Amino acid sequence: MDSEHSWSSAQAAPAGQTAAAGQQVAVDPAAWAGAAAPAGRRPVYLPEGAHRRVKILVAGHLGVGKTTAIRTLSEIPTLHTEEVMTDAAADTDDLSLVGLRNKTTTTVAIDFGRLTLPGDKIVLYLYGTPGQRRFLPLWKGIALGALGALVLVDTRRLDASFEVMDLIEERGLPYAVAVNVFPDSPDYSLEILRSKLDLAPDTPLVICDARQTNSSLNALIELTAHSISRAGNETS
Repeated sequence: MDSEHSWSSAQAAPAGQTAAAGQQVAVDPAAWAGAAAPAGRRPVYLPEGAHRRVKILVAGHLGVGKTTAIRTLSEIPTLHTEEVMTDAAADTDDLSLVGLRNKTTTTVAIDFGRLTLPGDKIVLYLYGTPGQRRFLPLWKGIALGALGALVLVDTRRLDASFEVMDLIEERGLPYAVAVNVFPDSPDYSLEILRSKLDLAPDTPLVICDARQTNSSLNALIELTAHSISRAGNETS
């Protein structure tokens, strides 16, 4: 990654202002070094003066770890809209599948967290989206204006990831894929995973543990670098 990059986003506007189409946002990747969420969730306030705001989606199928990833990354107490799963969803959410048998709650609106890159006064707003198609109208609203999406996948249920990736591609959003590791996950090489997920050659693919800050940050870095590169290609 170069020492400085820029990208365009309607969400990357100075505080209190709306960005014009094609506005460039400079990013120093070294700022990521200070972006780890503080222990104990002490109050973290927005930077004083002008700062940039960037909207990032955290997407994936039901039970893949979106809520955990946002909780891990966020520098503020996270907002969650989890509700207890009831028999009303029995026909649409098959909890007998591997990885879902102990799941009792699901996100019905959004998860929300925030992460500040201190060197550049850039604030990432992290939006976790529901993993079920019945929430598609809500998903479309959440995706509006996003710079890109971090897609979490589970090697125990790779086929469940295609619907989410299709939705993101339909919106024209750049995305990176992070394979969230579970104790009983099948172990595949990145080459095999790329083939199984039918990813484009330039789509970032990383292994991560959504419970670990550095691992989750690395996945965000991959997404950001990819979004920067794609924006540069589209404006050149």
